[in-house]
Amino acid sequence: MSDFIHLHVHSHYSLLDGLTKIDDLVAKAKELNMPAVALTDHGAMYGVIEFYQKAKKAGIKPIIGIEAYIAPNELQNKRAKIDERPYHIVLLAKDNQGYKNLIKLTTVAHLQGFYYKPRIDLELLKKHSTGLIALSSCLQGMVAKPIINDDLKKAASNALLLQEIFGQENFYLEVQDHPSLKNQITVNREIFKLSKKLDIPVVATNDVHYLTKEDDVIHDILICLQTKRKQKDKDRMSYLGENFSLKTAEEMRAAFPDHPEVMSNTLKIAGQCNVEIELGKITLPYFTVPGSLTPDDYLKQLCQAGLSRRYPGQENDKKIIERLEYELGVIKKTGFASYFLIVQDFVNWAKSQKIVVGPGRGSAAGSIVSYLTNITNVDPLKYELFFERFLNPDRISMPDIDLDFADTRRNEVIEYVEKKYGEDHVAQIITFGTMAARAAVRDAGRVLDLAYAYCDKVAKLIPMFTTIDQALRKVPELQQIYNADPDGKYLLDAARKLEGVARHASVHACGTVVSREPLTNYMALQRSPQDDKATITQFEMHSVEDLGLLKIDLLGLKTLTI
Repeated sequence: MSDFIHLHVHSHYSLLDGLTKIDDLVAKAKELNMPAVALTDHGAMYGVIEFYQKAKKAGIKPIIGIEAYIAPNELQNKRAKIDERPYHIVLLAKDNQGYKNLIKLTTVAHLQGFYYKPRIDLELLKKHSTGLIALSSCLQGMVAKPIINDDLKKAASNALLLQEIFGQENFYLEVQDHPSLKNQITVNREIFKLSKKLDIPVVATNDVHYLTKEDDVIHDILICLQTKRKQKDKDRMSYLGENFSLKTAEEMRAAFPDHPEVMSNTLKIAGQCNVEIELGKITLPYFTVPGSLTPDDYLKQLCQAGLSRRYPGQENDKKIIERLEYELGVIKKTGFASYFLIVQDFVNWAKSQKIVVGPGRGSAAGSIVSYLTNITNVDPLKYELFFERFLNPDRISMPDIDLDFADTRRNEVIEYVEKKYGEDHVAQIITFGTMAARAAVRDAGRVLDLAYAYCDKVAKLIPMFTTIDQALRKVPELQQIYNADPDGKYLLDAARKLEGVARHASVHACGTVVSREPLTNYMALQRSPQDDKATITQFEMHSVEDLGLLKIDLLGLKTLTI
């Protein structure tokens, strides 16, 4: 087992800042024999569920954290001077209470403290410090920054203040091995002195932005994309010349030969961090049913009322009654009655408001319960549609009804759901635009300052929906460029590394989540990039489903409006 654990890793969800894909990170940590690894993206918790699942599967302990931004004055101050850039602090969740506090801090940072970056302040940290371990962070931290400014008194008082907020067991001063960074050696030296003087333990961390040393050039291209510069530009932000890769325990030990405790402290912290996220347990919002009825009774009542409307004169038809009883039996067994009640409620409300609703599509059209409660307009018996495609008693998973509304009035439906279940229980779902093969080639080419016509030609040789690796195997002309032209090889190698990296966040076209408890009990929230009044989740669609929350697809269609 490795005697060092990485507590400071940025994934590709740190948009255009980290290059590390979660699969690769977990595989590398396993290869280096590390018992645990931490994910600390800048100010957001986008990759948490994917990271948690994949690390667990690989037998590595996932440590969940963020690198938060602290406003130098209070949160509400959005007029900070240019020299008052926010401090950084690394926060790691010790337990589930700490995990909930991370969610709370991240959400407030985005919804209330956003000013260029999602920021929190010390007051907020005091309120939500339970269950967290704090590290004093990089050169932008509250202890390092005063050291750089030659204010050792302030560095000491900040260190004591953070120790007071988090408690003696839960605050560590941080040293890093980035010697070519201006001030890093000075900061490390003073941190060790401070540690002695104030009796605060020191931990060695490694600011990981990519996996291997060779990735620094590719990461530099990513930084150029973020800052809209070219590699040849002078005076631009760059991490080149410094190693921000996932270092081995040996490399870290060699960096701090006189302080073995800074290595063992990483293991100590990992031992303290034990978050368990409950996945797969389905929790539906409460739907109020009349009197002392159960949701199953009420759903049956609604279906029986629908019989005379949908099948006039055939209410007692054996085939219809058998199909209805079979479906209601499966719904009762799987516990999804509330799901149908919730969906039929807002669909019928929309229809009562003269909002055009689609007739139903996908497997939901195979359900007579959907038909009788007005969710769909397709008779499954007439068209011999199978219910099992929609809800299968042998493979229980949340039913999924895709609903189409006139696009100009879709917002009214979402507002109705918000009013009914509470605004803090409803949000639209985030989605990440990742770099596809052709875009990766064009972007890399622009940063490398290669001729646009050349990059465009190379990009067009890659068939749509194909990765660069697949295209290199399939397209002889692309192989020829890769093998014979050094520019082409460099371009394609760079683009391969960029392919699949998250480039920007946007809002899923139809995904909406509705939860039983306030959403911040499950995940961090933020503003929509397209509409700063709308709230969206920080977990993408699959993570929302893995948490067992109700995801409803409400699609706005122009055709229905027309």
